[in-house]
Amino acid sequence: MNTLAYKMRPQSLHDILGQKHILGENGLFTQIVKKKHPVSLILYGSPGCGKTTLAMALANELQMPYRIFNASTGNKKDMDMIVEEAKLSNGLFVIIDEVHRLNKTRQDNLLPYVESGLLTIVGCTTANPYHSINPAIRSRCHIIEVKPLTDIEIISGLKKALISQKGLDNQFNCDDDVLKHIAQLASGDIRYAYNCLELCTIVCHDYHITMDDAKNAILQANGQFDKDEDQYYDTLSGLQKSIRGSDPNGAMYYLAKLIEYDDLESLERRVIVCAYEDIGLANPNACMRTVMAFQAAKTIGFPEARIPIASCIIDLCLSPKSKSSEHAIDSALQSLQQQPLKAPAYLRLSPVGLSEDERYDYSRPELWEYIQYLPDEIAKKQFYVPWMTSQYEKALAENYRRILKHGRTSQIKSLNHIKKK
Repeated sequence: MNTLAYKMRPQSLHDILGQKHILGENGLFTQIVKKKHPVSLILYGSPGCGKTTLAMALANELQMPYRIFNASTGNKKDMDMIVEEAKLSNGLFVIIDEVHRLNKTRQDNLLPYVESGLLTIVGCTTANPYHSINPAIRSRCHIIEVKPLTDIEIISGLKKALISQKGLDNQFNCDDDVLKHIAQLASGDIRYAYNCLELCTIVCHDYHITMDDAKNAILQANGQFDKDEDQYYDTLSGLQKSIRGSDPNGAMYYLAKLIEYDDLESLERRVIVCAYEDIGLANPNACMRTVMAFQAAKTIGFPEARIPIASCIIDLCLSPKSKSSEHAIDSALQSLQQQPLKAPAYLRLSPVGLSEDERYDYSRPELWEYIQYLPDEIAKKQFYVPWMTSQYEKALAENYRRILKHGRTSQIKSLNHIKKK
C-alpha cells in the first residue's frame, strides 16, 4: 500500500507547493515549459522540499520520457543502459537523485552526453553543489536552490491531503491546531508532514484527529540533517559563531541539535578548536577546561555528557575573545610561503664555522631574550599582535613591549662578551 506522501506527490508544476521563485509567471521552470526548451539543472535544498518531485513534474510538462538514477545505489551498468536508451530515442531526461554521491569518474563519464544534449540531467542533492559537484558538471548545469516550505505552505498541503481523492478523501476531520503543530515540527519537509498526518489517522478515534492524537503519534520533531549533509555542518558552524559572538542562548540551541545526533567526536573537535581559535590567550584556562570537559563527557557518555559540555560552552561564550595566536601563526605561514628562509647559523643544531663565542650559549639565560631568532631578511617582522581583551593578555603584551623596546641582535659574540651579573 502506498504512503500518503507518495499518493500526494504532484504530477504537474501547477500542483507544486511553494517555490514561487522558479514557478512564478516569469520563473525559470515556467519559461522552460512555455518555450519547450529543456536545460540541465542541479536542484539543491533540504530533504522533503520537493527536488525530485519538481524534476519529475518538469519532465511531465515537457512531455519528455524520463529515467531516475540514484547515485547512492545505482552502478555503472545502470548508467550505461540509460545512455544507450538515450542514443536509441535521440535524447532522454535523466533525474539523478543524491547526485553529490556520484563519484568523479562517473560525473566525468556524463560530460560528453550532457554537452551534446543527448542527456538532459536534473541532479537533486541536499549538499551544497559548489562543494560537492564536479566543476565540469556544474558549468554545464544551471544551479537552482529549492527552498524549504513555509508553515503556511505545509498547512495548505495537509489540507489538500485531507480532502483529495488521491489522499484521505474527506474520511477524517482534523483540528486546525493539529495542522499548525505538524507544520512546525516538519521544518519545511512536506514529506515528513504527510507521514505525520498519516500516523495521526492511525491513532485517532472516530475519524477525528485532535491535538492529543498528534502528540501521541509524533514523538519528535524532524531533525532535518545527517552527518554527511550540509545542514549538519551548518549547525556546527552556528555553534561556533554563537560562541564567538558571546551568545550562550544561540550556542545552547545548536548544541541541543547536535546532541540529538549523538556525535560526540565531531562536537569535541569543533569546540576545542573554537576554544583555542576564538578565546585563546584571552582566557587560556577556559581552553584547558574545555579539554577536561570533553574528557569527562567521553567518560560518562550521553545523555549526562551534555552537562559538562554545556558548562564549558557557556564558559567559552562569556569569556573575552582573542584570535591573536591564530593570526600570528597564519601570518608566519604566509611569510614562509612567500619567502622561505633558513635559521641563522648560530641557532642551528650543529653550527659549522663559528667560534665558541659566536655560538648560542646554553648557560646564559639572561641573554636569551636579546638574541635575534628571525632570519636577517625579516628580523623586524612581528607576527604576534596582542588583543587587549583580558588582563592575562595585557600582562603578556606588557612583557612583549619591554622586550621589543630593548630589541634583539644577531651579534652573538658581542652578547657573549657581556659579563654575567
